[in-house]
Amino acid sequence: MSSTLADLLDLVGQLPEVARTDRGRYLRLEVATRPFGYVWEPTRTVGLKQTLAEQLALVAERPDVFEVQFTTGAFGWVVVHLDGVERDELAELTFEAWRLTAPTVLVEARADRLPV
Repeated sequence: MSSTLADLLDLVGQLPEVARTDRGRYLRLEVATRPFGYVWEPTRTVGLKQTLAEQLALVAERPDVFEVQFTTGAFGWVVVHLDGVERDELAELTFEAWRLTAPTVLVEARADRLPV
Protein backbone atom coordinates (compact mmCIF):
# COMPACT_ATOMS: atom_id res chain seq x y z
CA MET A 1 0.00 0.00 0.00
CA SER A 2 1.25 3.48 -0.80
CA SER A 3 1.44 6.48 1.51
CA THR A 4 -0.76 9.53 1.27
CA LEU A 5 -0.28 13.22 1.93
CA ALA A 6 -2.42 12.72 5.04
CA ASP A 7 0.06 10.04 6.22
CA LEU A 8 2.97 12.42 5.72
CA LEU A 9 1.29 15.29 7.56
CA ASP A 10 0.28 12.97 10.40
CA LEU A 11 3.88 11.74 10.78
CA VAL A 12 5.27 15.29 10.67
CA GLY A 13 2.71 16.36 13.26
CA GLN A 14 4.12 13.83 15.72
CA LEU A 15 7.57 15.42 15.68
CA PRO A 16 8.42 18.22 18.12
CA GLU A 17 8.43 21.86 17.10
CA VAL A 18 7.63 21.35 13.43
CA ALA A 19 6.22 24.31 11.55
CA ARG A 20 4.47 24.15 8.19
CA THR A 21 4.62 27.15 5.91
CA ASP A 22 2.39 27.36 2.86
CA ARG A 23 4.48 28.81 0.02
CA GLY A 24 1.69 28.66 -2.56
CA ARG A 25 3.03 25.96 -4.87
CA TYR A 26 4.46 23.87 -2.04
CA LEU A 27 4.44 23.40 1.73
CA ARG A 28 7.70 23.93 3.62
CA LEU A 29 8.39 21.73 6.66
CA GLU A 30 10.81 23.17 9.18
CA VAL A 31 12.16 22.80 12.69
CA ALA A 32 13.85 25.72 14.46
CA THR A 33 13.20 27.78 11.30
CA ARG A 34 15.37 25.40 9.21
CA PRO A 35 13.77 23.34 6.43
CA PHE A 36 13.84 19.56 6.42
CA GLY A 37 11.14 18.93 3.84
CA TYR A 38 9.06 20.33 0.99
CA VAL A 39 5.66 18.94 -0.01
CA TRP A 40 4.17 19.21 -3.51
CA GLU A 41 0.54 18.19 -3.27
CA PRO A 42 -0.25 18.05 -7.03
CA THR A 43 2.55 15.55 -7.69
CA ARG A 44 2.11 13.66 -4.39
CA THR A 45 5.82 14.05 -3.66
CA VAL A 46 7.92 15.26 -0.77
CA GLY A 47 11.52 16.41 -0.80
CA LEU A 48 13.37 15.29 2.32
CA LYS A 49 16.82 16.06 3.67
CA GLN A 50 19.11 13.01 3.90
CA THR A 51 22.80 12.29 4.10
CA LEU A 52 24.58 12.18 0.75
CA ALA A 53 25.16 8.44 1.16
CA GLU A 54 21.48 7.79 1.88
CA GLN A 55 20.38 9.97 -1.03
CA LEU A 56 22.56 8.00 -3.44
CA ALA A 57 21.54 4.63 -1.99
CA LEU A 58 17.81 5.38 -2.22
CA VAL A 59 18.00 6.64 -5.80
CA ALA A 60 20.20 3.74 -6.92
CA GLU A 61 17.94 1.15 -5.28
CA ARG A 62 14.56 2.48 -6.46
CA PRO A 63 14.85 5.21 -9.10
CA ASP A 64 11.12 4.93 -9.82
CA VAL A 65 10.36 6.06 -6.25
CA PHE A 66 13.29 8.33 -5.34
CA GLU A 67 14.98 11.16 -7.26
CA VAL A 68 17.91 13.39 -6.49
CA GLN A 69 16.49 16.81 -5.69
CA PHE A 70 19.70 18.70 -4.88
CA THR A 71 22.76 18.57 -2.66
CA THR A 72 24.10 21.13 -0.26
CA GLY A 73 27.15 20.65 1.91
CA ALA A 74 27.02 17.21 3.52
CA PHE A 75 23.36 16.67 2.69
CA GLY A 76 21.49 15.28 -0.28
CA TRP A 77 17.83 16.05 -0.66
CA VAL A 78 15.70 13.32 -2.17
CA VAL A 79 12.28 13.51 -3.82
CA VAL A 80 10.01 10.75 -2.54
CA HIS A 81 7.02 9.65 -4.61
CA LEU A 82 4.46 8.84 -1.92
CA ASP A 83 2.78 6.21 -4.10
CA GLY A 84 5.96 4.12 -3.89
CA VAL A 85 6.59 3.99 -0.14
CA GLU A 86 4.85 2.35 2.77
CA ARG A 87 3.95 4.47 5.80
CA ASP A 88 6.65 2.86 7.98
CA GLU A 89 9.36 3.68 5.42
CA LEU A 90 8.00 7.23 5.10
CA ALA A 91 8.15 7.53 8.90
CA GLU A 92 11.85 6.58 8.87
CA LEU A 93 12.69 9.00 6.05
CA THR A 94 10.75 11.85 7.63
CA PHE A 95 12.26 11.24 11.06
CA GLU A 96 15.77 11.17 9.64
CA ALA A 97 15.19 14.45 7.77
CA TRP A 98 13.88 16.04 10.97
CA ARG A 99 16.75 14.62 13.05
CA LEU A 100 19.37 15.95 10.61
CA THR A 101 17.88 19.43 11.02
CA ALA A 102 16.57 19.76 14.57
CA PRO A 103 18.59 21.27 17.41
CA THR A 104 20.53 18.75 19.50
CA VAL A 105 18.33 19.27 22.53
CA LEU A 106 15.22 18.21 20.55
CA VAL A 107 16.99 15.23 18.98
CA GLU A 108 18.24 14.01 22.36
CA ALA A 109 14.81 14.44 23.95
CA ARG A 110 13.13 12.50 21.12
CA ALA A 111 15.84 9.80 21.08
CA ASP A 112 15.16 7.13 18.44
CA ARG A 113 11.35 7.14 18.70
CA LEU A 114 9.96 7.14 15.18
CA PRO A 115 6.57 8.65 14.49
CA VAL A 116 3.95 5.94 13.90
